[in-house]
Amino acid sequence: MPPPKPRPAGPPPDRRRLHEAALRHLTRYAATETGLTRVLDRRIDRWARLAATEGEVDPSSIRTAKNVAREVTAALVEAGAVNDAAFAEARARRLTRAGRSSRAVGAHLAAQGVDGELTHAVLPDDPERELAAALVYARKRRLGPFRQDEADADRRRREMGAMARAGFGHGTVERAIDMGSDEALTRVLALKAGG
Repeated sequence: MPPPKPRPAGPPPDRRRLHEAALRHLTRYAATETGLTRVLDRRIDRWARLAATEGEVDPSSIRTAKNVAREVTAALVEAGAVNDAAFAEARARRLTRAGRSSRAVGAHLAAQGVDGELTHAVLPDDPERELAAALVYARKRRLGPFRQDEADADRRRREMGAMARAGFGHGTVERAIDMGSDEALTRVLALKAGG
């Protein structure tokens, strides 16, 4: 049986199709303005590749579609469907509770298109919150107060290295590794509960 023929590319994506694609994406995923623009640009690029297999593609139609994608994204931002501040705050809270360092959270937000000022605003310099995130990380990896047996100096050094590579600062790592298991668990549960 021969493989099925690919469906034709059709006309370039117009405002209606891009708006519908944006809404479908937003019903499934939280997105920043930059992230939604990337999604729509990828959709246009897929159309352009498919259309190129059928014949010549006019570069102006690609530029026009990408401009329309930016207009659609801007309209959704204005309508409140896309809110970078709310995205950044929720994502930072979730990642911190999951045991990610503030450096890792900042890198993630930057990759999602959140600007530096907004990232700085949603990641306050709170050493106790950073320590709690480090303890969540340690609990997941069974490090420090969550290890099953005693650690020698070499194992302690390896555990500290793992936490440092996860983005936690030296002072935070030392406090987390040396903390008693009861206090560590209490801090983890307080962070998970929203504290």
